[in-house]
Amino acid sequence: MGRSGQGLHLPALARVRAAAPGLLARTPVVAVDPFRAPAGIPGVVEAGSLEEAGRLRPPARTVVHLCTPPAARESVLAGLAGLGYRKIIVEKPLAVDLAGLMAVARLRRRWDLDVTVATHWLDSGLTRRLRAAVRGGHHGELRRIEVIQNKPRFTRSTASHDHPTAFDVELPHALAVVLSLAGGGRITGASSDDMVFERLRLPRLGRARLRLDHFAGTRTEIDSDLTSPVRERRITLEFDRAVLVGHYPCSEADHTAQLRVVRPGGRVTRSVFTDDAFAAFLRGAYARYAGPASPMHRTLPVQVDTVRLLAEAKRLCALQGAGALGREEDLDAVR
Repeated sequence: MGRSGQGLHLPALARVRAAAPGLLARTPVVAVDPFRAPAGIPGVVEAGSLEEAGRLRPPARTVVHLCTPPAARESVLAGLAGLGYRKIIVEKPLAVDLAGLMAVARLRRRWDLDVTVATHWLDSGLTRRLRAAVRGGHHGELRRIEVIQNKPRFTRSTASHDHPTAFDVELPHALAVVLSLAGGGRITGASSDDMVFERLRLPRLGRARLRLDHFAGTRTEIDSDLTSPVRERRITLEFDRAVLVGHYPCSEADHTAQLRVVRPGGRVTRSVFTDDAFAAFLRGAYARYAGPASPMHRTLPVQVDTVRLLAEAKRLCALQGAGALGREEDLDAVR
């Protein structure tokens, strides 16, 4: 279960049950967590092991939420597959490097796993509006995307080592979104900073930045600062004839997004709307799992490309060492 299972997945499942009666079984959720006891959580039954969980619920009719850190995913995924589980939702990112990605791919092929990655920004109402703006073409061509992800994460980063770098925390969400909006591309710049907290220094866990040139001509810049004093999840799309500025919800405390459209002459329209992206993601995932078997989730290729591009960004950072974003021609020379 883990922190995200208890704090994010369980509340969202409760909202899905309320909104779509009959989609989920009425039986309690079975939780397995060797590191923290889930006892006392309403609607949850604790199992001491995956084997015990398999005896409590038939694996063939059960959806698993795998909320372990990505570095520990391969062994747990293999154990689940061996017990007969096939429908598995995994926390992002799918893997932290290419070796981990290949390991997951081998397991998926060997056991015919139906893996869905929880990058729920793809199911966000804000993302749907942005995608419609790109496809509609009313504002002209999409020229540039900028994503800002500010989120203070000192306490969690110092208490656990569930993510090796800042590239693995918030960036998988943003990168998946921009790939869905502007298509594939290549990394042309990347940098990372350490997290400094009192007398501690956590290498590569402070800030991560990357620059991506899409094959269709759009340029993307993503900046994720885990040392920021404020929370903000902002995405800006610059078209020929308009600029769209969107704000994603920043926490489970408020499921509200905002979108501002700035047109020539300074005309501005602003909309505020409910955007419970994680519940929407889970509802879609369970509806798909309840239907005819399918070879893969529609976004899995985007998730694979996300891991590949993040691995390239981290490789460039390792080659450059600490420093600011390199020039594109310098990074081409590194390659």
